[in-house]
Amino acid sequence: MPKLTIFTPAYNRVHTLPRTYKSLLRQSCKDFLWLIVDDGSTDGTTELVHQWQTQDNGFEIQYIHKDNGGLHTAYNTAIAELSTELATCIDSDEWLVDEAVEKILLKWTSDGNEHLAGIEALDCYADGEIIGDLLPNQETINLIDLYVGKDHIKNGDRKPVVRSDLYKSVAPMPTLNGEKNFNPHYMHLQISLKYDFLVMNEPVCYVEYQPDGMSQNIFKQYFDSPNSFAQLRRLCMQFQEAPLLFKIKNAIHYDSSCILAKHIQGIWKESTVPFLTCCLLLPGALLSGLTSILAKKYSWEKK
Repeated sequence: MPKLTIFTPAYNRVHTLPRTYKSLLRQSCKDFLWLIVDDGSTDGTTELVHQWQTQDNGFEIQYIHKDNGGLHTAYNTAIAELSTELATCIDSDEWLVDEAVEKILLKWTSDGNEHLAGIEALDCYADGEIIGDLLPNQETINLIDLYVGKDHIKNGDRKPVVRSDLYKSVAPMPTLNGEKNFNPHYMHLQISLKYDFLVMNEPVCYVEYQPDGMSQNIFKQYFDSPNSFAQLRRLCMQFQEAPLLFKIKNAIHYDSSCILAKHIQGIWKESTVPFLTCCLLLPGALLSGLTSILAKKYSWEKK
């Protein structure tokens, strides 16, 4: 049984998946399996993956095709299938550094234990530039501390490698009112309520953001999935050690999401800090208006 599952959610990414595949072929350590969860692709992804499965790759390729439901449902499907000790998501527009698997497994074998959630490693652009700042020079880190800015470093995309049993303990993520943009980082924050991650200040993954990817249309996501983002903001407002500015920001976003979802009573009935969210109703309303405008602008530009 391999030690690591690399899972890749994919939706009409037949033009980028080969780059991911080739990076896996180049790995110096093949102690992993690759699980591709196809979220309803119609571009020939199925045929391409089946072709790869007939090759002598040095690692197993598992493939699941499902109806389109959004990234978080692909995560849910992948997590339900996990049988290895560790798991990490490599998106379909990402590819691994050649020694990534070897470095991850050496780090976990050397320093990992049942009291830790996994490893937090770095992502980089195609030219090798680190995305965001380096992690603090310490053995472990809590992702909530990182998320709220406690360590005073610039956030950026990073690569969590997570114990499979902990993924399973917080999955599945909900699908709220048919929305497709529930942020998978919600699970990492839930895990971080109890566990820290090992710090690995090395890039293990290259990232190239796609024009239609989640990172490039954030206001459209806010508009299309307000209930999902409200749940994330509700969790964030619970963080006891978070700075006041962080709580204010999340309260404003929470109010905006409640307004967009036409669930105004959630501002005082379901908020974890109802006094704060009620006080910030006006800026929340302004943000909801701005979100509507920018989401519609994005949709028009895509036509």
